[in-house]
Amino acid sequence: MKKHTGTDRSISAKWRPATRAVRAGTMRSEHGETSEALYLTSGYTYDDAQTVADRFAGEAVGMQYSRFQNPTVAMLEERIAMLEGAEACKAQASGMAAMTSALLCMLSSGDHVVAGRAAFGSCRWILNNVLNRFGITHTVVDGRDNAAWEAAVQPNTKVFFFETPANPTLDVVDLEFVCGLAKSKGITTIVDNAFATAALQRPLEFGADVVAYSATKLMDGQGRVLAGAICGSDEWINGTLSPFQRNTGPVLSPFNAWVVMKGLETLDLRAHKQSENALEVGKFVEGRVAKILHPGLPSFEQHNLAMSQMDACGPIFSFVVEGGRDKAFAVLDALELVDISNNIGDAKSLACHPASTTHNNMGPEGRAEMGVEEGMIRINVGLEDPLDVIEDLDQALTRAGL
Repeated sequence: MKKHTGTDRSISAKWRPATRAVRAGTMRSEHGETSEALYLTSGYTYDDAQTVADRFAGEAVGMQYSRFQNPTVAMLEERIAMLEGAEACKAQASGMAAMTSALLCMLSSGDHVVAGRAAFGSCRWILNNVLNRFGITHTVVDGRDNAAWEAAVQPNTKVFFFETPANPTLDVVDLEFVCGLAKSKGITTIVDNAFATAALQRPLEFGADVVAYSATKLMDGQGRVLAGAICGSDEWINGTLSPFQRNTGPVLSPFNAWVVMKGLETLDLRAHKQSENALEVGKFVEGRVAKILHPGLPSFEQHNLAMSQMDACGPIFSFVVEGGRDKAFAVLDALELVDISNNIGDAKSLACHPASTTHNNMGPEGRAEMGVEEGMIRINVGLEDPLDVIEDLDQALTRAGL
């Protein structure tokens, strides 16, 4: 009997998440390879003209062009969908391609978006500098305030768009309340789940409609490639997103898809171990700095909510040092083990100054609105021994006079 490779959902749906991350969606060729095949091809050949005509007419199943679909990319999409508990997934060229496509594929002139205040700088840039050019308005709310979401709804509101936990303040949105509110008003929720991934948090279980990712982060986990993904219902993915994507072209390359699939095999292990490490490091930092934003710590204002939605706290947190940008730079410059980098989700510990990097384009007023302080440092805790990371932070804070 031929073994199940992961393409039959009636079987793979019975598997637990860690198994899905390794096996779901695998399509083996006639060679029976153990590692997923890498199909580096832009086009496909056909036995006859009628076959290709039928495929383009949607009357026959099969590959047409790698801007539409590719076997390697299709395997990644099915694997992510299974991890997320989604009916379908479309991979994207990058995380920002995912965020942009998720919004633009369904919004038109005259529509309105409600967005959480804390977000990656480029996400806010899209709201402020792209959507508005097409007559799409938005209202920014404090995502932590349930009443603010309800108060911001307008007759033309089509989308709730937010991150949880958010970058870099770790703001947590009450998924059950906000998604429930959206459903009651016919609004689509788009949740950026990059800080957690499905290994730690599954927004669809709380009523979200669409979950978008920078797969560059935890999914790859080793800082190798750019990738994104969007998960949702089969109707939304194939009826709303796919026509936009295939005609505008923000598709993921087969090679990058293959690399992310290799990352997914260890996602569950990495996400939980890095969460453990981040909690240990966070407990140390809490006693040394003026302010820490770490969802895994009881001192975090939204700790209980975060832990009710997440399986673990995640590898990323922020802290604020007294003395503003100068002191933050001094700490970063004194680091010996932890690298200065604006990436996150990596197996290596990384730290950056959000106000001058990821959120530089927001300007002083925009950063103040989002809670991004000049003394803030964001850290991604990797897979190193947490005691080595603690010792490095200790010496860096000391050398910076803190």
